[in-house]
Amino acid sequence: MSQQNNEAGAPASLPEMLTVEEAASFLRVNRKTFYEAVRLGSVPGVIRLGRVIRINKSALITWVQGNGGPALGEKR
Repeated sequence: MSQQNNEAGAPASLPEMLTVEEAASFLRVNRKTFYEAVRLGSVPGVIRLGRVIRINKSALITWVQGNGGPALGEKR
């Protein structure tokens, strides 16, 4: 059975809060590249709980669709 996508194109099985690994995989970028973008403040929806980082899936999808800011690695 194939995995269904929601209206924004994200896999329906993704939880609302993503790990760095899940978000990097969704964007098809290297995990280290994604960590650097988080460190630079380029990724929206980032929540830090101590050393744990989670990314809000809705904010990430909106950003990917061009409504949220610059691409990874670009400065504002």
